[in-house]
Amino acid sequence: MAEWSQKLDTMQHYDLMAKSYDALYAEEQRMKIEVALEKVELTAESLILDCGCGTGLLFEYVASKAKMVVGLDISRGILNEAKGRARKFGNVHLILADADHTPFKDGVFSHVFAVTLLQNMPNPEETLAELMRVAGKKAFIVVTGLKKKFSLKFLEGLLLKYKLNVIEIVNGNEALKCHVAVCVKS
Repeated sequence: MAEWSQKLDTMQHYDLMAKSYDALYAEEQRMKIEVALEKVELTAESLILDCGCGTGLLFEYVASKAKMVVGLDISRGILNEAKGRARKFGNVHLILADADHTPFKDGVFSHVFAVTLLQNMPNPEETLAELMRVAGKKAFIVVTGLKKKFSLKFLEGLLLKYKLNVIEIVNGNEALKCHVAVCVKS
């Protein structure tokens, strides 16, 4: 029950700050996305899950290069903000759902992004397990971990536990408040 209580708090927090989220965090979010995309290969056949999509900043970077992008978030308010970005593209779909219990079949996505998600989850291991479940073989998986919440050692351990092939973890950039891990599922 405590886990759901934390998720409810997170949902309410993002519902309340949805309208101001981009003004507060867009620059930082764009830095994370740009760092990650330097190592990620996209094709016209890419099926992308943006888990914890927030206001949909990632859509602007990937939608025109991919077959389909699914933005998933637990906050109705933040998804309402993402609708504006999603409307610009015919291949972006939004889903209101819990990142620990996504409504997808196993191995669907070629790319899974979890930018600024894990630190908001009560059990990051459970969340990563769900991301792994919906990622296909050789899928790119991008996760970030807030430095003040996750040590680099913790994040590396989490990625190793799930036998992810780590391409790179960017953490030396002082402007980034997160570790940015780009991985490939074995």
